[in-house]
Amino acid sequence: MLARTGLDAQEALVCTMVLVAAADGGITDREIGVMAGLVQTLPAFQDFSSERLEVASDAAVSLLEEDEGLAHAGTMIREALEPRLRETAYALACEVVAADRAATQPVLRMLELVMIELRLEPLVAAAIERGARARHQKIERAA
Repeated sequence: MLARTGLDAQEALVCTMVLVAAADGGITDREIGVMAGLVQTLPAFQDFSSERLEVASDAAVSLLEEDEGLAHAGTMIREALEPRLRETAYALACEVVAADRAATQPVLRMLELVMIELRLEPLVAAAIERGARARHQKIERAA
């Protein structure tokens, strides 16, 4: 049985972030903080409350617990987002991955699945990934 039959665009963006955050078995406090910060500051989330973030995150986790939940979530995300917002979804996913600073193989595979499900051009995806990496560089201080 399907837990949800559709997402709105904002829920789809949150679901995308949750997919990559949960790919390695759990969502860290840092990832939650990044997602909350993005929701609080980006224009795509205008009028989207922290309560809705929690509800949307819980719904995304529930989707992943379904039989074929990943495929179902991917379809729902793609259907909820017009093409220009699919790039936004991928950018948000990359922000969550880059902020965690330790992308594991399961997370990288999930990011690839998201790119495929969103039907993004590989060069567009690579540019988005590079931008996220650049924003999360750390300055190393000499000892």
